[in-house]
Amino acid sequence: MRHHSIKVRLSRTTSHRIAMLRNMVTSLVEHERIETTLAKAKQLRGLGDRMVTLGKDGSLAARRRALSVLRNKSSVTKLFTQLAERFKDRQGGYTRIFKLGFRHGDGAPMAIVEYLGYVPKKKEEPKGKKRNSETKEEKKEKAEKVATKKSKEKKPQEKKEKKEKKEKK
Repeated sequence: MRHHSIKVRLSRTTSHRIAMLRNMVTSLVEHERIETTLAKAKQLRGLGDRMVTLGKDGSLAARRRALSVLRNKSSVTKLFTQLAERFKDRQGGYTRIFKLGFRHGDGAPMAIVEYLGYVPKKKEEPKGKKRNSETKEEKKEKAEKVATKKSKEKKPQEKKEKKEKKEKK
């Protein structure tokens, strides 16, 4: 009998819900922080904690159980090396949920799910020339060069026009 064992269904079929949670927990392990709706975040929290517990176990059976949930081997490797090492002294509660507010399109409450100890990576600047790296002086010099070129081009034309006017008179 299934008395009082109602799970949050998230308006999805069972297979869709399981696939969605597997994708989300894989992304959580890979990036250590994801943004989603609050209801999905609350469901993901338990699965994310369970994966860290498997990583801390470190046995072959635990690795195979993690592989049955996570979508790629690189995520399993990260789980069993980096995350297991980070949480080796902690007895649970490996994830944190931050409420963000409401989504603009449909007003759904949004949240961030992250593993404790998450440090955002700094974005690297692209190599090469930066846009708008010119100083004001360089811009003025360029503008003066362009202006002098235009004035030099106009002078011969003006002389020809004056000669033609004189000849007509």
